[in-house]
Amino acid sequence: MNINIRVISVAIFGVLAIVSAFSIRHLKFSFDFEQFFPEGDEDLEFFQDFIREFESDDNFLLVAIRKEDGVFDRQFLEKFHDFSIQARHLPHVTACQSLTRFAYPVRTPFAITTVPAIHIDQPGRYERDKERILNDERFVHNFISEDATTLTVFLKTVNSIQLEPARELMAALDSLVQRYGFEEYHYLGRPYFQKELVAMQKREILVSAVISGILVTLVMFFIFRRPWGIAVSLFSIALGMLLFMGFLSISGRELNAMAALYPVLMIIVGTSDVIHIMSKYVDELRKGYRKEKAIVTTIKEIGLATLLTSLTTAIGFASLLTSRIGPIRDFGINAAIGVVIAYITVIFFTTAVISWFRADQIIKLGRGQAFWERSMEWSYRFTRSYPRRIALGGLAVLLFSLWGISRITTNYRIENNLPIGEKITEDFLFFEKNLAGFRPMEFAVYARGDYKANDYEVIREIAKVEDYLHQIPAVQAVASITAVYKSINQMMRNNNPEAYALPESKEQFGRYRRMAEQVPELAVDVLLSKDEKKARITSRIRDVGADNIQDMGDRIDRWIATNTDTSVVEFKRTGTGLIIDKNSEYVRRNLIQGLGMAILIVSLLMALLFRNWKMLFISLVPNVFPLLLAGALLGFLGIELEAGVSIVFAVIFGIAVDDTIHFLSKFKLARNKGLSIEESLHITFLETGKAIVLTTVILFFGFLVMLFSIHPPSVTIGLLISLTLFSALVSDLALIPVLIRWMMKEEEKVEKKEGALEELPATGAETGLSRDGLYW
Repeated sequence: MNINIRVISVAIFGVLAIVSAFSIRHLKFSFDFEQFFPEGDEDLEFFQDFIREFESDDNFLLVAIRKEDGVFDRQFLEKFHDFSIQARHLPHVTACQSLTRFAYPVRTPFAITTVPAIHIDQPGRYERDKERILNDERFVHNFISEDATTLTVFLKTVNSIQLEPARELMAALDSLVQRYGFEEYHYLGRPYFQKELVAMQKREILVSAVISGILVTLVMFFIFRRPWGIAVSLFSIALGMLLFMGFLSISGRELNAMAALYPVLMIIVGTSDVIHIMSKYVDELRKGYRKEKAIVTTIKEIGLATLLTSLTTAIGFASLLTSRIGPIRDFGINAAIGVVIAYITVIFFTTAVISWFRADQIIKLGRGQAFWERSMEWSYRFTRSYPRRIALGGLAVLLFSLWGISRITTNYRIENNLPIGEKITEDFLFFEKNLAGFRPMEFAVYARGDYKANDYEVIREIAKVEDYLHQIPAVQAVASITAVYKSINQMMRNNNPEAYALPESKEQFGRYRRMAEQVPELAVDVLLSKDEKKARITSRIRDVGADNIQDMGDRIDRWIATNTDTSVVEFKRTGTGLIIDKNSEYVRRNLIQGLGMAILIVSLLMALLFRNWKMLFISLVPNVFPLLLAGALLGFLGIELEAGVSIVFAVIFGIAVDDTIHFLSKFKLARNKGLSIEESLHITFLETGKAIVLTTVILFFGFLVMLFSIHPPSVTIGLLISLTLFSALVSDLALIPVLIRWMMKEEEKVEKKEGALEELPATGAETGLSRDGLYW
């Protein structure tokens, strides 16, 4: 390589590194549930129209304040009441409500007045207040826990609050809470989720990068054992990741919950490319070639092989573009771009740098090669001696995998996506156990014909649905416009708790309706549309799992269809929770479509490379087994298939096919030289087997880095990928030789092909070192 070209190449990458380093400061992070809405879904379009008519169903922030020995204590109530008053002035809060600020309307001979739900300054009335409140469906789970140890403040926030306003609100809220010295407090709501989950993303990226870096440093030390070799390899890998993160920043791409995988992927892909390139360069130098000749040969031969494996890996990730879920698509395209950036960095930067070094400056020669030769010799003989056992073993794995796949569920819960051991998870579980859950469930109510949504006939049907929802344990915090008329009816009957019900006659309802119209803010934009043709029933449900919620929703829909007057009113279930839960069906559908497209593209690539349908079949079979095994693990381990976990299959296919390409490429080269099938398989095991095993070991431990994650889906992804990539290694080394012996006859010669594969490195006896050989 010309010295000027090397200097220019290094200089260009130096400039790119500086630009990337400065731009990383502007990386964008985001988290909101709208990201996970399935685009193009008809229920999503309906929901978007619904919230335009009313308001979003997640524009709230709940603050739960707990006192272990009970909240009916004057000092505590006074502090809590003052806190709830001050909370109204927090940034981006539009309304505030709490039990200490609630007052019952009371009708007197002169006017309508109010009495507080809790007489804070009259402790003697606490027991009566407590009994009344705990028997009021409006308050229990919403504003007070059943055991009366927790009170909540409901903060209504601006619609679709974004990250920066959410941070500002949470910082102000934290400061306010600290002023009062409450013994225990918990948060729940969109602003809290945004702030904490983005912080988790940043932590995940940093931790995974550091741990992966330590792992790669150890790997490079054991492989090269020379300071320059270790330094060049680590700098190349770090440069690739830096350029990738810089690209994400400059292009304005936002990082979401999947971002923790980027450092691991970039480091692993970069490590594999660096090892292949540097090993081949050392190989050429030890054959006696000059540095210039050695580096040109390395780029020509290993550069092409690495390009093929990078393409297949990128195709695996690109298969995620079929998903309807934005973060999944973003991960697919970002990961594919990352693979390309890692390849370009190694080809143009690493080769330019190592061309200045001698072999003994890069790697320390050792005796480890004999160990690999013995191991690969044993593997070769095993496949030759026990083909039937291997085939039966493969069949058993297939049946085992199909059984496991049949057990896969999509009953994922929000809890499974929250960080392990963090306060946000503790808070979420506290609300699930003691108060109303987080998942919103809404019902859009449409008055039919000439009816309006606040007519007596429609209100009665809404009340029927509400009464049914109250019978379902998982459904809580049910509210609708009926509360207005129930409250007036209770007021007109001296606030008798049993009078919290709809009026018994239409005439009575008419009088109450005229009274309600004098307080329009109770209905407009919250429970009743401006044209009075639509209304809403709001509720929150326990985090019992997407599939369970779907079954429950179907039962509710059937009950409504059977028990309500459809000539008067129409109900349609909607809400953020419903839309996100619909991802489960799209995940399965898109998974099959995406993998099918990836397999098709890789098949076309294999067909162009090998020009032989038998080789095409042989190349695909070993890569289907890891996918099936990954599905089986999901089923047997009880891991729900959800949006985050679904990327496992794209990663597995994209990476696993690389070793197959290396194995079959070497086999083809040997056959092109006139060697028999057995001779070709033998030399392939001895010369390529080591690199395949070593690369898999690096991948195995590389993805196990995800076990250090506090994000449960990331832990699952790391474990699944590690285990299934190890199975891909076994599949390549065991199944491919057996399939080749069964499907290819000795007289069949693999056709020579000008171009790609004919130019792959000639290795083996002629070189004295594997193309991917490493000196230990």
